[in-house]
Amino acid sequence: MPPTLASLVHHSALKLTVRAGGGRLDVPVRWAHVSELADPVPYMEGGELLLITALKLDAEDPQAMRRYVRRLAKAGVVGLGFAVGVNYEEIPGALVDAAEEEGLPLLEVPRRTPFLAISKAVSAAIAADQYRAVTAGFAAQRELTRQALTEGPQGLLGALAAQVNGWAALYDASGAVVAAAPEWAGRRAARLTAEVERLRERPAPASAVVGSGAADRPEHDDRYDDRIELHSLGTGRRPRAALAVGTASAPGTAERYAVHSAIALLTLTTERSRPLHAAQQRIGAAVLRMLLAGEPDHARAVAGDLYGDLLDAPFRVVVAETASASRTHPDTSARGPAGAAEGPHARAAPVTQPVGDPFGALVEAIESAAARAGEAVLAVPEGDRLTALVRDGGAAAAACERYATAREGAPADDGVAPGTGDEPGSVVGLSAPAGPIAAAAAYRQAEQALSVARRRGRFFVEHEQLAAGSVLPLLADDAVKAFADGLLRALREHDATGRGDLVASLRAWLSRHGQWDAAAADLGVHRHTLRYRMRRVEEILGRSLDDPDVRMELWLALKTTSAD
Repeated sequence: MPPTLASLVHHSALKLTVRAGGGRLDVPVRWAHVSELADPVPYMEGGELLLITALKLDAEDPQAMRRYVRRLAKAGVVGLGFAVGVNYEEIPGALVDAAEEEGLPLLEVPRRTPFLAISKAVSAAIAADQYRAVTAGFAAQRELTRQALTEGPQGLLGALAAQVNGWAALYDASGAVVAAAPEWAGRRAARLTAEVERLRERPAPASAVVGSGAADRPEHDDRYDDRIELHSLGTGRRPRAALAVGTASAPGTAERYAVHSAIALLTLTTERSRPLHAAQQRIGAAVLRMLLAGEPDHARAVAGDLYGDLLDAPFRVVVAETASASRTHPDTSARGPAGAAEGPHARAAPVTQPVGDPFGALVEAIESAAARAGEAVLAVPEGDRLTALVRDGGAAAAACERYATAREGAPADDGVAPGTGDEPGSVVGLSAPAGPIAAAAAYRQAEQALSVARRRGRFFVEHEQLAAGSVLPLLADDAVKAFADGLLRALREHDATGRGDLVASLRAWLSRHGQWDAAAADLGVHRHTLRYRMRRVEEILGRSLDDPDVRMELWLALKTTSAD
């Protein structure tokens, strides 16, 4: 506890006597200051015990003393010490009355007690309090470290909540609560997701105060019953997690030590070292290449405990590219994972990672979701492509879809990922469920879905959606339209001369599956007329309508150009 006026009064060596304001002696004293100025207020910071002899004061003037005491109280001075036997043999009644009216404690200092003794007593008490706080802080640090090593983040949060006599919660990169202590604090912490999201938008390290300690506290909002501190966790540009600490009032020195220790320890537990992260990515890339090369047994052996659970259940393959890369590389069907130019069995050529982390937010979203659900996830970002394996029906797969589909309403060329502000958005293709033996096929499915997503101007396409939909939207491509125009151009030029209606006749005949009578009835002509027109189609095109491939190409060409 810091020194108070009461502790100074009870100090046996000082012999201080209370003459006014006896009901406010429990106020902490920040410092003891000597000033004989008529107006010392400009030099006060608040919390001082002011020591005077009234050398330049008319201490017997009631009006002057009221003004003097009132100014001291407004400046935050917590007490006034008056030395008797120097300029006045006793404290003037005008000063005593003024102090009593204002409620300002007034202490009588005997002549044999020098002001220096009072200053030393205050200084020693403050130093002792700081030493106790530092000692308690180190003890808290040891306990927090022990809990972090033995019980993990949950144990650390429990120790921190006990140290600050409040509650604590840990958020992942998406703003979801992953641990809280005590247990009831999880519900309260979940209401602060928006505040955590705003904190993540600020450069790290960042902190904020909400609740009773915040200047902009909303009225009638029970989220803010406590004083809540939010701290970002992580060493990179993007925080990997956040810590919330709720207390009834501002933490003291010892509590502050505990909070800062918790921040450091949680950063260590949530932030993987760069060499470890790089090593895990190399293992993941090796596992992925073995799966795509048709070597599931070798992949399982390399995966070990790191990715082994992922290969024991159906998984899905995710292939993502930055929006800018998708516009630059219209066809990536021949590319393998992580930028391999010769297909999925080839060794990846060296690539240069673009400035920033184009898949940081996407990887963060799926890894955070997987961690909360206790799932394994394998993500290999390299260059402008990301390849990942996620559990079928799991939290990581759902997070990937949520991340990508959140961009559906955004302009197609803005190049900004949701919630990141400055990272390129991702176009994502998702395979059907597969096992280790069918990983290569699943990879091709994900690439096909990615290709369709680019063609349709979408940010997420699942391979299973392709079978459930129509092939016609796939024809909305400039190259396909050019082929269709070229295939039908001679027929259209013939019709333009007024010598027949070959295009309409061809469409009617194909739509009726070559049934002459039905197609002729649709056109309102004799079937012999229709037969003559179809012979002219074969002559002009130089192709036989008996060939099913020719009929298919002509039908798709007609469907492609029907909207023009």
